Amino acid sequence: MGTASDDWFEREFAGTRVMVIMRGLGAAESLALAETAWAAGVRAVEIPIQRPSDVDALAAVAAVARGRGLHVGAGTVLTAEQVQLARHAGAAYTVSPGTDEQVIDASLEAGLPTIPGVATASDIQRCRRLGLGWLKAFPAAALGPDWVKAMGGPFPDVRFVATGGVNAGNAAAFLAAGARVVAFGSSLADPAQRAELARLAAR
Repeated sequence: MGTASDDWFEREFAGTRVMVIMRGLGAAESLALAETAWAAGVRAVEIPIQRPSDVDALAAVAAVARGRGLHVGAGTVLTAEQVQLARHAGAAYTVSPGTDEQVIDASLEAGLPTIPGVATASDIQRCRRLGLGWLKAFPAAALGPDWVKAMGGPFPDVRFVATGGVNAGNAAAFLAAGARVVAFGSSLADPAQRAELARLAAR
């Protein structure tokens, strides 16, 4: 099933270089920022679900996204219970900060492709053993672009989504190092960040 998960991301993120993560903003602001992201050409939107209000925001954004033929992910998924919350809210996939086999299994059983977080070669090997090759390099700013480049040597088939501390100043370096996608936080409020997002999305 891991292969099916990777195949989904290959299709969904084809031509996509940027993801926007909207944490703790509530339904109205999340939807407004999602609209801004979509208008800038950014298709990938993730909403971490750490509080009940986050699940409400996910549901609101996912409903609008479906009408546009787009998909929204649920982030910071730490438990199997959260996987079910994400599914019922309309998430199309899950993202986790680390590698948790229970979360991975629950996601795949729910029909949700999943991106677990990795920070070491051992993490990557565990995920590869489970059949997963789309992985979240987290925290990206602490790991650095050189880490992404180094991991590309032994794991050339892994597709990294660089997340955590990515901004207009370092996003291009992560992409140049081999990351497939860079994930920005709620930086769309900053015009400079917004301009960089649009530029990267258009590449």
